[in-house]
Amino acid sequence: MGIPSLLYFGAYLLLSHITYIIVFIKSVVNRLMKEQKSFLVPMAFLGLMFFTCGFALGINSLLVPVLKVSLSVSSMEAYMLIGATFLPFLIFGYPAGILISKIGYKRTMATAFGMFAIAFGAFIFSADAKSFPLFLTASFFCGTANTFLQAAINPYVTILGPTESAAKRISIMGMINKLAWPVSPLFIALFAGASGSVAIDDLGKPFAVIIFLFIALGVVALLSPLPEVKAAGEDSSETDEIDQEVSAYANSKKSVFQFPHLVLGAIAIFFYVGAETIVLGTLIDYANELGLTHPENYSWITPISISIGYITGIILIPKYLSQTRALQICSFVALLGTALVVLLPGVYSIFSVGVMALGCSLMWPAFWPLALMDLGKFTKKGSSLLTMGLIGGAAITVLFGLLKDVLDARYAYGLCFVCFGYIMFYAFKGYKLR
Repeated sequence: MGIPSLLYFGAYLLLSHITYIIVFIKSVVNRLMKEQKSFLVPMAFLGLMFFTCGFALGINSLLVPVLKVSLSVSSMEAYMLIGATFLPFLIFGYPAGILISKIGYKRTMATAFGMFAIAFGAFIFSADAKSFPLFLTASFFCGTANTFLQAAINPYVTILGPTESAAKRISIMGMINKLAWPVSPLFIALFAGASGSVAIDDLGKPFAVIIFLFIALGVVALLSPLPEVKAAGEDSSETDEIDQEVSAYANSKKSVFQFPHLVLGAIAIFFYVGAETIVLGTLIDYANELGLTHPENYSWITPISISIGYITGIILIPKYLSQTRALQICSFVALLGTALVVLLPGVYSIFSVGVMALGCSLMWPAFWPLALMDLGKFTKKGSSLLTMGLIGGAAITVLFGLLKDVLDARYAYGLCFVCFGYIMFYAFKGYKLR
């Protein structure tokens, strides 16, 4: 059986067992609910919102090739869409935290969905005008909406239950998020009614449907029974001894920048998102450069690998594996995968990207609880600082592209040594600094 056949078989197994995967996730969620029954409904709504984040980011994987053909832009120009999507995380990450402090998590989520609707209206206008600068503007609007939504949902799912099982909850949400990435191109192609490749003139109808869905999601968010939650020590009136200790520690600080483990965590997220974007977004291009037939078949490698990691985390954390230990193991696996990509030839190198993806899987779920720990009243502002770290998705990816221009593509992946090396430092040392 050839490599393409194996990949088709792997994709078939994944799709044919999607029902079982959903049932498995449901059983895990139900297990979590036994810890606290009130988790069930909030987790369901949060799952929908995490899916939305992945769906919105997945739009770029369709727009890049569409604009290259329809507007005759270069690859570099087309990939600027990704930069425009991630730039708002740096600009609006902190304002998002302020908004959450003013109006709460739920209303911020609803506001983000309204922003998404405006962004996709801008996409329709861009498609009608056939203007690349307008597409960049629309992508910036979409990234702004994603910034406010991410700033709300990530700390919310962290605070919703016990800190020691936060990585498990975020793993469930992460799996839902990643499964949404390939859905948006399929969704657009379905509603566009395109028999072949989707062209710029085909975007209006599916984007109009998406606008309607985002407006509906905004209403759902407002009406949803999501309680306003507070992190340990965030409410100074708490009588719990641990909460009082956290509150006293946080009250001794005047700024979020006085929490070393938080600042170092934001830097870790910067490197992580950059490396993850490379791992998830370059596989088809890399297969092309290696001269492999049917390069699109290799796009299944990283989603399958990262899903295996998420499932492992859901099963093992926190009963058998702490979220700290999971981060330490994953940083080692990611470094190993990077070395294999650089050292191994041809198809072995591209499968090694899957090892990098496996290493990436449980990093994001661990960063949030570790970095937000002991922040007390600074929790919301701390979450906005972490959200700003997502700018790494633009900065590191651009640097990767520059390295590809001067080096062999295989060696460009060596950039991830720096990213995962820092993450390993945070996993063993950085998160403990106070």
